[in-house]
Amino acid sequence: MNVPRFAGKVVAVLLVMCFAHTVYAVDPNRAISQYIRESWGLERGFTGGSVNSIAQTADGYLWIGTAKGLIRFDGANFRVYQESPRSIPIGPVQELIADSQSNLWILLENTKILRYHDGKFDPGHNEAEVGITSLGRGRDGSALLSSLTLGPLNYRGASYQTLIAPDARSDSSTSSVTNDELSSRLSWATGVATHRFAKPSTEVIAVAETTDGIVWLGTRDKGLFYLKGGRVYDVPQGVGDGSINCLLPMEHGELWIGTDRGVLRWTGSKLTREGLPSALGSAQVLSAIRDRDGNIWMGTTHGLLRFNSHGVSYDGGTTTQSGHAVNSLFEDREGDIWIGTTQGIERLRDSSFMSFAIAKGSPERSGGPVYVDGDGRAWFAPLDGGLRWMKDGHIESVSAAGLDKDVVYSIAGRGDEVWVGRQRGGLTQLRVRSGGMDARTYTHAEGLPQDSVYAVALNRNGSVWVGTLSGGVGELKDGKFTSYTTTNGMPSNNVTAMTAGSDGTMWFGTPIGLTSLSRGQWQNYTETQGLPSRDIDCLFEDSAHVLWVGTPSGIGYFTSNVGHIPRDVPRSLQEQIFGIAEDRSGWLWIATSNHVMRVKRDSLLNGRVQEEDVREYGLADGLNGVEGIKRQRSVIADSSGRIWFSMNHGLSVVDPSRAAKDGALVVAKIDAVSVDGVPIDLAESVRIPSVRQRVAFSFSGVSLSMPERVRYQYHLDGFDRGWSGAVAAQEAVYTNLDPGSYTFRVIASNSNGAWNRDGPSLNLTIVPAFYQTSWFLLLCAAAVGTLAWAVYQWHVGQVTARMDIQFIERLSERTRIARELHDTLLQSFQGLILHFQTARDLLPKDPLEAGKNLDAALESADQAMVEGRNAIYDIRGSTLVDDDLAHTITSLGNELGANRVGGNSPNFSVVEEGTAKPLDPIFRDDVYHIVREALRNSFKHSEAQNIEAEITYGKRLLRVRIRDDGKGIDRKVLEEGERAGHWGLPGMRERAKRISGQLAVWSEPGVGTEVELNLPGSLVYESGSSQLLLRFFRRNGTRDKG
Repeated sequence: MNVPRFAGKVVAVLLVMCFAHTVYAVDPNRAISQYIRESWGLERGFTGGSVNSIAQTADGYLWIGTAKGLIRFDGANFRVYQESPRSIPIGPVQELIADSQSNLWILLENTKILRYHDGKFDPGHNEAEVGITSLGRGRDGSALLSSLTLGPLNYRGASYQTLIAPDARSDSSTSSVTNDELSSRLSWATGVATHRFAKPSTEVIAVAETTDGIVWLGTRDKGLFYLKGGRVYDVPQGVGDGSINCLLPMEHGELWIGTDRGVLRWTGSKLTREGLPSALGSAQVLSAIRDRDGNIWMGTTHGLLRFNSHGVSYDGGTTTQSGHAVNSLFEDREGDIWIGTTQGIERLRDSSFMSFAIAKGSPERSGGPVYVDGDGRAWFAPLDGGLRWMKDGHIESVSAAGLDKDVVYSIAGRGDEVWVGRQRGGLTQLRVRSGGMDARTYTHAEGLPQDSVYAVALNRNGSVWVGTLSGGVGELKDGKFTSYTTTNGMPSNNVTAMTAGSDGTMWFGTPIGLTSLSRGQWQNYTETQGLPSRDIDCLFEDSAHVLWVGTPSGIGYFTSNVGHIPRDVPRSLQEQIFGIAEDRSGWLWIATSNHVMRVKRDSLLNGRVQEEDVREYGLADGLNGVEGIKRQRSVIADSSGRIWFSMNHGLSVVDPSRAAKDGALVVAKIDAVSVDGVPIDLAESVRIPSVRQRVAFSFSGVSLSMPERVRYQYHLDGFDRGWSGAVAAQEAVYTNLDPGSYTFRVIASNSNGAWNRDGPSLNLTIVPAFYQTSWFLLLCAAAVGTLAWAVYQWHVGQVTARMDIQFIERLSERTRIARELHDTLLQSFQGLILHFQTARDLLPKDPLEAGKNLDAALESADQAMVEGRNAIYDIRGSTLVDDDLAHTITSLGNELGANRVGGNSPNFSVVEEGTAKPLDPIFRDDVYHIVREALRNSFKHSEAQNIEAEITYGKRLLRVRIRDDGKGIDRKVLEEGERAGHWGLPGMRERAKRISGQLAVWSEPGVGTEVELNLPGSLVYESGSSQLLLRFFRRNGTRDKG
C-alpha cells in the first residue's frame, strides 16, 4: 500500500468531519493554547485525587470517577458521594458511562457496579452486576458491560441481555476463542467458571461497538477480540504484548486502539499503523475520544494530543509541561473537552473570540488600526509603532518605506492595494506581490495636506481621502491632491474619524462636530442636530445606509441626514464608543471604553432594546481585555464575515456565525419546595395547608461552561399573569396564596441567552382551611341570607313600630292637649262662669257685690288668657319653671288660693325634708304638672280648710305629697280611676307612668284626700345618667313633642 496516499485519505476524511457539523465543539483551527483552559485541583475544592473516568448525565451534571470515590460537579461546586444505599461504601471508581436511558453506570474497584437513575442509586443485586471489569456504550447509546461470569452484556429497557449465543462452544471450528488461557479462565467463553470471581490478568478492560454492530473487547495482555453473530473471535495479527487501554470507534466500522505502545487502526480486515502520524505510534495512550467536529483527542502518560486535518498538536498547557498522565477524556454536551489527570480535572473550552498567543511579533500588545485584505491577511499596527500582517498563523513585519520605524494611525485597502496613514511619514500605498512588497509614499511635498495622517478612507469613485491631525482633509484622485479646511466649510481641521458613504458622501468627524461633503456641498452637525456629543470618535455606515456615530457620550445615528439618539439603551452604550462593525445577520459589534458587545441593530433603531438584544463579552469569552482604543478602524468586518477587534490588550477575532449559535440548552430542574422554611417532600403534586404564609421554590440549571451566565424565568399558573423577568436567583417565593390548584414552571437560558422552553413543572395544591371550604362558604352564605332576612324583618318591625309610635304620639299629643285645656282653659272658664252666675244672682239684691264678682270675673278672664297662652306654649315646648320645686309649688298654691271664687281661701303650706336637689328638666315639667293638677283639685273641689304640700328629697327617692282636709273623693271615682268627662286623674297617672313614677291617691269622705308621687332619685335628680335617659327617650319618641 502507498502509505503517503493512504495518509492523505485519512486527513481528507478528517477534514470533511471537521467542517461537516453545524453544532460546534472546540474550533479545530485553533492551537490548543488558544482554547480557554481551566483546571480544578485541591486548591479549588477538588479532593478526588487521580481521575479515572468522566461522564455527563442528561440533567447536565458532570460525574467524575476518582481513586477516592464518586464526585458530581455543576460547574461551580463539587459534591462527593461517599456511599450508596444500604451503607455500601463507593470507594475508588474505575469507570463511568451514561447511557441513552438516563442511567449513570458506576464501576467500582471491586468489580461491582451501581446504577444511578432519577436521583437514586440502585445497588447490584444479581449475578450480572458483579464481576464487571469494563463499561462501554453501544452504537444506540445503550450500556455495554463485560462480565467475568456472563461475558459481554448490554442493558436495554430494564434488563440485562447476554451477547453470547447459547450454542457457542469452545470446540467450534471457527476462529473463536478455543482451548487457550482466556477460554479456560473466562466462563463466558468456555461455559466453565473455574474462577468465577477471580481477577485474571486477561480480563477485558475496554469494550466498544463500532458502526457496523461489532462489539470489541480489549484485554490487559491477551490482545483484541470481537463479538459477531453471538460468537467471540480474536484478531489474528495481535497487538503485541501491550495492554489495550482504550477503544475508539470511527466511521465505516473502523476502530482505533490505544495501547501501551501507541495507536493501531482496525481497517476492517487487519490491524495497522498505516495512515497515522508517527507521533501516535509510540505514545502510551490511556484514553481517546473524537469530538463532534472530528478532532481526535488522545490522553497519554505524558500529556494530551490532538489530531485533525492540520496534523498533530501537542498540548502546550500545564498538563504537558508537568508531565501528568491523562487518564480520561470526555466531551460534554456544550462541546468542551474535559481532561482527567493524576492531579485533578481540566477543561478546554472554545470561546467566541480568538485572541492570539503571546510570541515575538504577535499582536498581543496594545492594538492599533486593523484591516483584512482580500487574501485573508490581517494587517495590524501596534500603538507603539510598526506595521505587521498575519496569515495562517504566520506573522510578518513590514519594513518597506520605513513603516517599521513609524506609528501607523490608519489602514484601509481595496483589491491588492493597502493604504496606510502614518504619524510622521504621510500616506503610504502598499502592493503585495510574490517575493516582496511595493511601496509608494505621499507627503506634503506631493500635495498631501499634512504628513500626520490620522484617517484614511476610499470613496466608491476611486479616490483616496485622508484626514490629518491639523491640516484638514485631502482627496487623492488621478494622482493629485485637493485639500479642504475650515475655509471650505469644515468645523475643524483636526479629523478624528472618516468614512465614505455608499452614495458617495464623505463624512468627517472632528472634536467640535460632524460634517459631510456631498456634490460639493458642506453640511455641519452638532448636538442640536441630534448628536450625543459634538466630539466624534468613530463613524460607520451599515448595510441599510444608516450612519452610526460613536462619541464620548454614547452612540447615535443618522438617517436621511437627521440625527437620532437611541432610546432606552443599556448603560454600556452610553460610554465612549471607539469602534462599530456589522455582521451578516444585522447585529452591530461595538467596542467602548470598557465593554465589547453585540447589539441588534433593528432594536436600536426602533428604540426597543430588550435584554436578549444585547450580549456583552469578556475574558470568559476569549478576550484578553475589554478596553477599546481610539484609532480609525479599530473594529472591522472582513470578507468572510468575521469581526476583528483591536483592543488595549491586543487583537481578537470572532466568527459571528459561531458566536450566535444557541449552544447546548440548559435543563432546569426543581430542587426543593419549602413551606415557611420547612422542606417538604417533592412529588407529582404537593399539598400544603392554606394557613401557611411563605412558599419557596428552589431550582437550578447546570451549565458547565459558564454557570454564572445562566438565567431563569418562572411562572405560577393560577397566580402570575405572565413569566417573570430573567433572573440569576435560584429561588421564587410566594406568600399568602389563596386555596386552589397551582402549577409552578421554570425555564433556563444558557450563556448565549438561548432559552430551553421545555422546563419542569410541579403541581401545587393549597388545601383550604375549614373556613375556606365550599360547604363553609355555603353555610356562611345561608347564615348571611338568614341574617339579611332577619334584618329585613327587624327593619320592617322598626318601621311598623315607628309608625305605631307616631300614631301613639299623635294620640298622646291630642290627649295632652285635651288635658291641658281641661287643666287650664276649661277650669278657668268654669270659674269664670261661676263668677258670672254669682254676679247675675246678686245683681237684683246687691248690685255692689255683683260688681265685685264681675271684677273678679274679669280678672279670671285675664288669668284664663294667661293660662291659655301658657297651655299653647306648653304644647310647643317645655314649661319654663323655677329650678326650686318648693318655691314653684308655693307660688302655684298662692296663685290658686287668690283665684278661688266664693268663701275664704284655705290655708296652704309647703314642707321640705332633706337637702333640696335640682331636678332633671325631663322630669321637672311632669312633676310640676302632676302637683299643679293635685293642688287645683284641692283648691277648687275639696272645700278644704287646710292644704299641705310635702316634698321629701331622699337618696333613692323623691316623694311629693299633696293632702287636704276637704270632703274627699267619691269612692266610685277612685275605683274607676277617673270622673266621667274629666281628665285630671288619668292625666296625672299617665304623666307619673311616663317618668317611671308611682302615683297613689287616698281619700275618705269628710276626712280629706292625699295624693302621693314617688320617683326614683337616680332618674329624677339632675345627673349624667339622666342625660343618657334623655337621649334614649328622644330616640324612641317618648318625649312630648309640640
